[in-house]
Amino acid sequence: MSDTAASKVGALAKLVATIVVAGALVAGMMLPFVGGTGLVARNSASLLDALPVELTDQTPNGNTVLVAADGQPITSFYTNNRTPVTAEQISPIMKQAIVDIEDSRFYSHNGLDVQGTLRALATNIAAGGVAEGGSTLTQQLVKQTLLQTADTVEEREAADEQTVGRKLREARLALALEETYSKDEILTRYLNIAYFGAGAYGIQAASQRYFSVNAIDLDLAQASVLAGLVQSPTADDPLANPENAQIRRDQVLNRMFDLGHITEQELADTTASPVVTAEGQPPANGCANASIGGYFCDYLEGYLINTLGMTQEQIDNGGYVIQSTLRPDLQVSGEQAVLNTVALGDPLVGTFTVVQPGTGHLLAMANNRRFGCDEATDAACESVNFNAVASKGAGSTYKVFTAAAALEQGYSQYYSLTTADPYVSTVYRNGGRPYTVQNAGTYPGTLDLEQALVRSSNTYFVALEDRLGSVEAPVRMAERMGMSFDRANQTPADQIIDENQGSFTLGPYATSPLDLAEAYSTLAAGGTQCDPNPVTSIVVAQTGAPATLPDGTPINTADRCTPEAIPSGVASTMNQIMIGDTVASYGTGRRAAIPGHQIAGKTGTAQGNVSVSFIGSTPQYTASVMVFNPIGNQNVGGFGGNKPAEIFNAAMAPILANEPAVAFPQADPGVQNGNTRAVPSCSSVSACQSAITGAQLQYSGQQTVDSDQPAGTVVGLNPAAGNRIQAGAGVTVLVSNGSQVAPPAAEQPPAAPADPNAPDTNGDGQPG
Repeated sequence: MSDTAASKVGALAKLVATIVVAGALVAGMMLPFVGGTGLVARNSASLLDALPVELTDQTPNGNTVLVAADGQPITSFYTNNRTPVTAEQISPIMKQAIVDIEDSRFYSHNGLDVQGTLRALATNIAAGGVAEGGSTLTQQLVKQTLLQTADTVEEREAADEQTVGRKLREARLALALEETYSKDEILTRYLNIAYFGAGAYGIQAASQRYFSVNAIDLDLAQASVLAGLVQSPTADDPLANPENAQIRRDQVLNRMFDLGHITEQELADTTASPVVTAEGQPPANGCANASIGGYFCDYLEGYLINTLGMTQEQIDNGGYVIQSTLRPDLQVSGEQAVLNTVALGDPLVGTFTVVQPGTGHLLAMANNRRFGCDEATDAACESVNFNAVASKGAGSTYKVFTAAAALEQGYSQYYSLTTADPYVSTVYRNGGRPYTVQNAGTYPGTLDLEQALVRSSNTYFVALEDRLGSVEAPVRMAERMGMSFDRANQTPADQIIDENQGSFTLGPYATSPLDLAEAYSTLAAGGTQCDPNPVTSIVVAQTGAPATLPDGTPINTADRCTPEAIPSGVASTMNQIMIGDTVASYGTGRRAAIPGHQIAGKTGTAQGNVSVSFIGSTPQYTASVMVFNPIGNQNVGGFGGNKPAEIFNAAMAPILANEPAVAFPQADPGVQNGNTRAVPSCSSVSACQSAITGAQLQYSGQQTVDSDQPAGTVVGLNPAAGNRIQAGAGVTVLVSNGSQVAPPAAEQPPAAPADPNAPDTNGDGQPG
């Protein structure tokens, strides 16, 4: 016997087996009627109990759709491209076509069609093979549901195995479905789950894929093509095999005519024309195909799994609407700003990352790369999310953590230090030697904290660390503000503290741009630290109900914020100091300034200029910008006040131009002044001594100085009156030695009498 003949015999044998099964089931169903109503009730209950949860869902899940903050679709996630529709959203002619060709007795049987199965057997015997199936639409719905919802290979094999046992279970579940749901519901569910080829599951996806119309708008010609597809979606694909599709379409049309559901004229008109398609593209699937914000999408997908506890299978098959925080206007503006400075695919990476202070909402993630494409063929492609990972050092941006820690400990923004350049630390070591640092440029020898931060003095901040005595306070401040030091390529915070690494304030560590945005947003939010959050809600598309985890736990998309993570007074004072970075004549971030808006910022430049950064905030936005070569130590050119500040300005200026200016709260006087005291004014040595000690400062005695004032005259104080210095610090009274007092003028002869006839003047010799 040939393989073909054996195959036909096997297929016929399976069909005979199905008939036997159907007969057995019908007999089983009829038996209770003989035994009385009690048996009827018991049989019905057992059938309902047999329904697995997959078959009790009203409709199959569709694609999960990710939308931006304004509702704009970003992408979809799906295993099978499906968009469920209601019965009212499917054209009546489509319903008629599928019933006529697949199960013409659908409205008269109870899930099993013995008459139809016998007819199929006769047809197949006459044809010498399987020309007509014996399963009802209800049985097909059972099989496809169990196949498409199977979680394991074993479950899929069990749903598709060619055994009498599987046929019995399928038939029994079909009977139970018929007792549970209306015919219209069963037909709708079938049309929503059937595979129509070309990746289209369900009638709506198929209508869009082949004809670019909705299921409700299908006409007879289109409906007959789709109805014919379910038996052989590949062979009869109208896009790939239009001739086969036409033959199959005409079979459907003839069947509809034979059953009296279309007229002879409709049959003639439709079969006279070839199959006409209008190919539509399937919805975007995954972050690589996102319409906007591919790296934002990548971060969100990881957040759903790693933070919210969802599974990839759940995301792909849950049929959710995920409401994200992405601001399309910010995303587009950021991308353009980056690309205007660092070209697409340049060896340098430019990142622009924005979060919302007070919520942590991630608003934009832009860089000069494309997410998810082939890196081997396109240098602009990159799978690593450089906006989120830690790559290069962020330089002087870490001085903010040291400054905030000092303010918290009572050091004033006026706290002055005089440092040599280079400066040798009195506390920190570098490989057994004293830690030595120098400035990148010329700086005044004496600076206070505010001036030192705005100018970004290296020597001042290492000296300030010396005064703090340990890096623990700056490191813990950074953590409280939102910085992480737990990635594989980072130095753990505890190690930095245990080794008392004085370089901490200069930011040599691999740093995430997103971490920087999060940390600085804590300042902009008045001390409230919020973890980055890219999603505000996840609901089931069909019902609008909040999504749950597989165990039924509600998915918690709430913001994750810690109020007063740092004192609000420290935050407000830091913001006011950092405004100087963009407006002061000596500020390092002046190129980031946006007229009419307060920008609290800080620049950073890693050793050797291999990475440059700028982080800027308004009360509504915190944006971090970094430019670096991720795979080498390339000098990127310039400092944080160059490329990064320019990118910030170019990205944020168009956004802020359409929004009212919002000012930061004023500095907290208590924090601003810290444990400093104002140096008082005084006029005599005794009065000065009393005033100095009364201001909780130490009287350090007198110092004579050259002066044009008479000897013994108080000519000033050191530090000068009005300056603020640490409580208990010494103040010296400066007393004139009289060395520069001018000698008495020589005696002059008496002036001549005034001329009584002279004209009046204003005292300046000019006529009055």
